[in-house]
Amino acid sequence: MPVFKRLGLGTVLGYLAAGLLLGPSGVGLISDPQSVLHAAELGVVMFLFIIGLEMEPNRLWSLRRQIFGLGVIQVAVCGALLTGIGILIGFAPAVAFVFGMGFVLTSTAIVMQILGEANQLSTDSGQKIVSVLLFEDLAIVPLLAVIAILAPSTGEVSMVTRLTGIGLALGAVAVIIFLGQRIMNPLFSLLANAKIREVMTAAALLVVLGAALLMQVVGLSMAMGAFLAGVLLSTSTFRNQLEADVEPFRGILLGLFFLAVGMSLDLSVVAVNWQIIALSVIVYMLVKALAIYLIARLLRSSHVEALKRAVLMSQGGEFAFVLYTTAASSGLIDGPTNAIFTATVIVSMVLTPFALIGLRYAIPKPVQSLDGVEVAEDLSERILLIGFGRFGQIASQSLLGQGHSISIIDNDVEMIEAAATFGFKVYYGDGTRLDILRAAGAPNADLVLICTDNKEATSRIAELMRSEFPLVKVMARSFDRVHAMELRRIGVEYELREVFESAITFGAQAIRELGASEDEIRDVVAGVRSRDRQRFEAQLLGAADAELGLLLSNAVEQAREGGVEPQTVRPAVPDRAAPTQSA
Repeated sequence: MPVFKRLGLGTVLGYLAAGLLLGPSGVGLISDPQSVLHAAELGVVMFLFIIGLEMEPNRLWSLRRQIFGLGVIQVAVCGALLTGIGILIGFAPAVAFVFGMGFVLTSTAIVMQILGEANQLSTDSGQKIVSVLLFEDLAIVPLLAVIAILAPSTGEVSMVTRLTGIGLALGAVAVIIFLGQRIMNPLFSLLANAKIREVMTAAALLVVLGAALLMQVVGLSMAMGAFLAGVLLSTSTFRNQLEADVEPFRGILLGLFFLAVGMSLDLSVVAVNWQIIALSVIVYMLVKALAIYLIARLLRSSHVEALKRAVLMSQGGEFAFVLYTTAASSGLIDGPTNAIFTATVIVSMVLTPFALIGLRYAIPKPVQSLDGVEVAEDLSERILLIGFGRFGQIASQSLLGQGHSISIIDNDVEMIEAAATFGFKVYYGDGTRLDILRAAGAPNADLVLICTDNKEATSRIAELMRSEFPLVKVMARSFDRVHAMELRRIGVEYELREVFESAITFGAQAIRELGASEDEIRDVVAGVRSRDRQRFEAQLLGAADAELGLLLSNAVEQAREGGVEPQTVRPAVPDRAAPTQSA
């Protein structure tokens, strides 16, 4: 997983690749991937429970139009198109319907994981995708009923069974609602008062798995049961505790689910039926993506948003396995056809992360609008401040209070516009570019303050200032101790770690609250500052010695390569006292 994430391929693709390697098509460490998949489906269950905890009933009600509007339109249109494609490929109408509707059900686990990693679950675009996924999860219920109707039946007995199933499903939902509203809070309150952490964890798992099992018994989706339980507990005072208790199990089991999907990809089936599988994957993903894009555009989504949604939701999902297995057990499709359908969905899930990587290059990077924002050009103030975030805003106040004139540049348009409403004149400019520094007046400045919140950018600006304008004094905000030493080596006149002074003040207040006198506080703070300065200088000196040693060793190697054996000479380095243990 770390390797794939480091390469920018995402953790989902890493899990799928690892599963393919470990499964029957790889080294064969796992010979029965279906048993692993059944257990790992609990990861999806717990994932939807946590999503439910974030969806308070009022918030869920506010999404009703997207769930039953956008969701219905997308599922109906995509289902009709994919069923038609299946018929054109050569499947019987009923079989094509099963194939197409299974592929319509997008992978909730993959999409939620990707949205979560990108912090887009709470965005407007993310909420639309979540709404469609929720409706697709609901749609599995009527789809299973349709399969039962299409399958060979025995008339009256079949109808009675269906009516009984509908009654049991409604009863199970009512039971979960009753327990969630009336029983859960008193139960968790009783357990919390006992102050036994493992019992709280066990109770949290009982709620999730109990709701999921109840739904499975009555023929509904386990994931929907867990989601409903999460929604009902979203307003509970124990919501955060429940989420914390379930989260570790959710992460492990969801990873195991993706592993199991990778294991389930039977390469022998793919090899024998590669033409039909390749054709199905390409056509189904393209048609589904095109339909999602057109629907999004017709409903007034932007081109970029529609394109992202189309690519992200173009694959089949885990509920397709449930649909295909049910169809196979009812005799609607045979075993080989089920294997082809399943392989098609798995391949589409594997291709999704690659499609998203390609999308990054296809979508142009957003260009910031500079309407109403002045670009830094021919500024002439004697003080230049680069970066007007929370640090730069506070740092500028002392200078302004003394009547100094400051040129301020930043590359965040929204921040510049916000600063203008408070009377600050901030110019647009990227301080890491030499031409911008020249336009901002850096060559003629008396003092340059680097207050950016990105350590790479800060170091780059400091290097440019030292190499191009060595006579200008430079002060810099450093990110941490290592960054501070880097800035010192670059040659800035002054640097300050962004949290150092606030941490000193915070610690001083802590001992003040514990009864220390002001003289004691002053002595303690002075000691902390002195020891920190000694440690910093010792570390800085040690880094310089390491660089000097590397330089000398390189010189010796070069001399030896030239046929000269250098004499052993002790370099003339001033004696330095060994740092104390505290340093």
